[in-house]
Amino acid sequence: MEASAGLVAGSHNRNELVVIHGHEEHKPLKNLDGQVCEICGDEIGLTVDGDLFVACNECGFPVCRPCYEYERREGTQNCPQCKTRYKRLKGSPRVEGDDEEDDVDDIEHEFIIEDEQDKNKHLTEAMLHGKMTYGRGHDDEENSQFPPVITGIRSRPVSGEFSIGSHGEQMLSSSLHKRVHPYPVSEPGSARWDEKKEGGWKERMDEGKMQQGNLGPEQDDDAEAAMLEDARQPLSRKVPIASSKINPYRMVIVARLIILAVFLRYRILHPVHDAIGLWLTSIVCEIWFAISWILDQFPKWLPIDRETYLDRLSLRYEQEGEPNMLAPVDVFVSTVDPMKEPPLVTGNTLLSILAMDYPVEKISCYLSDDGASMCTFEAMSETAEFARKWVPFCKKFNIEPRAPEFYFTLKVDYLKDKVQPTFVKERRAMKREYEEFKVRINAIVAKAQKVPTEGWIMQDGTPWPGNNTRDHPGMIQVFLGHSGGHDVEGNELPRLVYVSREKRPGFSHHKKAGAMNALIRVSAVLTNAPFMLNLDCDHYVNNSKAVREAMCFLMDPQIGKKVCYVQFPQRFDGIDAHDRYANRNTVFFDINMKGLDGIQGPVYVGTGCVFKRQALYGYDPPKDPKRPKMETCDCCPCFGRRKKKNAKNGEVGEGMDNNDKELLMSHMNFEKKFGQSAIFVTSTLMEEGGVPPSSSPAALLKEAIHVISCGYEDKTEWGLELGWIYAGFTVRSQRIF
Repeated sequence: MEASAGLVAGSHNRNELVVIHGHEEHKPLKNLDGQVCEICGDEIGLTVDGDLFVACNECGFPVCRPCYEYERREGTQNCPQCKTRYKRLKGSPRVEGDDEEDDVDDIEHEFIIEDEQDKNKHLTEAMLHGKMTYGRGHDDEENSQFPPVITGIRSRPVSGEFSIGSHGEQMLSSSLHKRVHPYPVSEPGSARWDEKKEGGWKERMDEGKMQQGNLGPEQDDDAEAAMLEDARQPLSRKVPIASSKINPYRMVIVARLIILAVFLRYRILHPVHDAIGLWLTSIVCEIWFAISWILDQFPKWLPIDRETYLDRLSLRYEQEGEPNMLAPVDVFVSTVDPMKEPPLVTGNTLLSILAMDYPVEKISCYLSDDGASMCTFEAMSETAEFARKWVPFCKKFNIEPRAPEFYFTLKVDYLKDKVQPTFVKERRAMKREYEEFKVRINAIVAKAQKVPTEGWIMQDGTPWPGNNTRDHPGMIQVFLGHSGGHDVEGNELPRLVYVSREKRPGFSHHKKAGAMNALIRVSAVLTNAPFMLNLDCDHYVNNSKAVREAMCFLMDPQIGKKVCYVQFPQRFDGIDAHDRYANRNTVFFDINMKGLDGIQGPVYVGTGCVFKRQALYGYDPPKDPKRPKMETCDCCPCFGRRKKKNAKNGEVGEGMDNNDKELLMSHMNFEKKFGQSAIFVTSTLMEEGGVPPSSSPAALLKEAIHVISCGYEDKTEWGLELGWIYAGFTVRSQRIF
């Protein structure tokens, strides 16, 4: 699938298929090389004297004057690099806290170091100068007066990571946004520092172990054997709740049960003869509430926790030098009305999915727009463009959570555990990019408030196919994919697909349950991942390793084949920091669901659930092999007789392999069960996922339009035995069933 193929719209029943090339081109990126501000990326500029503007006279962190003024006026008033409070410079207005400082700061001579007769003192001054002149290279005129300790061949640029080259080869150039290492390698202590950077510490550790006899061929074999043994271990385990925590609760349940029994006994044995009707009614209600309470308490009797082993998952399925064996996952996000479900919230959910810690070729994200809104379509286009910058930023600095709105509003120390010197610069630049992204999304929403009389028009002049939300063709747009889906660093991005199913008058579309079933079919045709994760449009992924956690259950060789789905808790953030209104659903997810998990398994809550695709197709889980029955004569009625296959009439006995789906499904009516799509029916038989290799992208897109047509489910088992069931009183119950 090509990401730039355009919007595919059509109707299978009307034999229509149109490709609209109206998607906007990629936006050029800003060049951040040269003397630029580390916060906004603009030119730093010069002072009135013609010198380079320096905001911080302690570390020389490159900041332009507008960012310096903004930080002093609206920010923390501290330098992002050294956390020193900014001093007021010439021409800068006073802010709170400047009263104790002089009226004008004289910094003209702060970076000038006088020549000293004492060589050691001169060296110390030179080192101090190296700290204060952040980013000045060896070509600057100011550096010509200093010894080679700063400007010579042993200077090293420090960026996000230490370089691995040797010290004495050639001079390393530096620009303003790189720090020049000021310490001489000949000084005591510096050689040990450079040796540690070059990996000398690891060599010394290896030598020490060799001296102790800890390393050798036999030990290496033992280490590999231990690693293989660890990889064969279960990927998860049950962790019982401590008895000191659960036993007091059990004692309270037993005490309440005894009191309830005594109370009901007294109420039944002492009737009220003057009002026998009211008494009987109250007895029935009290017994009913007592039974309800008992049914609510018994599942909490044996709650459990579960623990996963992500390292074992990597050892088993992500071995070095071999193809990644983790299972692909299709992620479903559904939305309807952009006025009730803001596109900015939906965009944050999509960004958190695209930035997940999972192989990019294994992730495909599908957005179902059941309202066929051009506002949602354009907002998704902007989200795809912003994802080219956001995804590499998250993976480079291990950002959590990976929804930008919630990450930038967290009141936490975002510098914790961050060691790359470029993090502050790139975070400020990314925050500015996100704010510009929000403005563009807000402009799209503001424009969508008033619908034009002639309807919405796309950028190439084509009318929007979904102008009539109740009568429009099916639409599919691949925004990100293998062809064209790369970030700013040239790395591949996960697939991002826009889907709007066909709607026509006179057809029952079954609201959100029907939209989810349409996503099952279209994803089976285009990517056909064996597992599916469904999320609400406002349900972002706050743990980038969540899919890996689910794979520890679904891909476990021992229990994975019998697991239908893995349910994640649903929390609501940003409402109350102290959770006074129970927005985090602590009682339901941390008590009730863990109690149900101790019995058989939790219930599906409608979102945040990873399904096995084969389970939603109605296939039975694999059964354990049964021991064959004893074959005896007919004279003993106490033992059964083993049935055999009769080659003459072709009858099949109990010895047939129940896991052979192809043999079983060959006797079934595929059209009645799955619908009239040969490609989709073929995909249902592929347990490991994947699409037929002989299928072309054009044929797959045409078939995808077919399976989302409004009449595809007629006279099939969709909604009855397959996918999301259409029986229920509310939309929520339809999704849960």
